[in-house]
Order: sequence, then structure tokens, then C-alpha cells
Amino acid sequence: MKFLAALLAGLLLGAASFGAVLLYNPLTSDRGLSPLSVSDAELITLNFSAVPSESIVYTNDGESLHEPTPGKVLQLWEAPIRQTSAMVTVMRDGRNRVAGLGVKLSSKSESTHLLHGEAIVDSVWYLYLPEHGSLFLQQSENYWRFIRDVAFPAWRSSANSWRGNWLGDLTAGPGALGTAAVSGGSGRVAGLEMAGVESLLVRAFSADTGLVSADGRLIIEFPEYEDVAATAQP
Repeated sequence: MKFLAALLAGLLLGAASFGAVLLYNPLTSDRGLSPLSVSDAELITLNFSAVPSESIVYTNDGESLHEPTPGKVLQLWEAPIRQTSAMVTVMRDGRNRVAGLGVKLSSKSESTHLLHGEAIVDSVWYLYLPEHGSLFLQQSENYWRFIRDVAFPAWRSSANSWRGNWLGDLTAGPGALGTAAVSGGSGRVAGLEMAGVESLLVRAFSADTGLVSADGRLIIEFPEYEDVAATAQP
């Protein structure tokens, strides 16, 4: 009996130690300053609600944390897209004016490596902005900091919830500086290759229902004027 108790205690201690190392691994580090925060180039700032129930349409496999909205929207339960979510939302500019529409598709990535602090989601945005044109954004997002700082504390809480102010960049590539790849499709951005960063501000999260109060932000950097002029030349 003493041997069994010691074995169980050792297993529990080992599991607790592994969890602590996983969450607070000294080999993982936060990026800190956003790569676009010190840019002198022209920037487009787009804000949107990150709460799925506040979007125009949101759907997934119907079994994930966030419920599809509206209630009768088709769910993505087929095997090839079972790990994918889709959202259509209103995009607003820095003055909170409607700037256009955004369609986002997100899928869990096979490149996730929790021991390296990488909880990766691959996503794409299609943005239609009447003032600028249409844009296509491709990125890999890392949700590790969000899981560590928000989701895990909510799960550990007796109320199954977290409240506070958490702000972090999600974009982790494919750009060399950890930026998204943005291509202009029409309008004044037609043919332009740009960089972008998506960030998330969370004020309330539930381990039972997901994001309760949260806003997303996309920042897109235009090329320098000389680069734009060179691209426009025949």
C-alpha cells in the first residue's frame, strides 16, 4: 500500500511538473513589440468583434467551444473541413466607422508544437474595403500566449471564467518578421504585396462558451511610395 501511494504521489508530482514546464517553459519567449508598430509606412487599421456570436455568420463543426451563429447556419462537419471555422464580420476603421466586410477561414495546423510554445492555426482573410479595394491575407497564428494567460486560468478557475485585459499579437508568419502575407486584388491596392499583423484584445473568456468580450485588429502596411511606383510601371 505504501508503495502504491508513493507511486501515485510520484505520478501526480511528475504530471504537475510537466504541466508547469509546458506552461512556463523558459525556452519559449514572447515576441514583444509588434513588427509594424515602429513602421513609418502608411497603415490600414481594421477593427472587428472577435466574439463569434457578434459576427454576421460564424460556423464550425458544431462541436467546438463556440457555437455557430445564426442557429440554422450549415455546419462544417465533413471530414476534410472538420477542423475549420468560417466567419463573416463587419470591419471598422480607427474611427469606428464601417470600412467593409471580412471573411476569415481558420484551420488547426499540424505544425503545432506545445513544448516549443506553438499552438498554431493557419488562417486566411478576404477583405473587401470600398475605400481601398479587395485584399487577401494569409497567415499562421500562434495562440500559445492566449492559452497560457487566458484559457488555462479560466479552466482552472472555480467559476470557469477569466476577466481582465489581455492584448497580444497572433500573427506568427509566414513573413520573416512574423508578419502575414497580404496581396491586393482590386482598387488602389491591386497588385500590391503587403505585410499585416492580427492582434486580439480579450476582456472576458469562459471555459464553457469561449470568448465573451473580445476585439480583433488587423494592421496592414502599404509598401513605401517608391516601391508602389515601381510596381505600377509597365
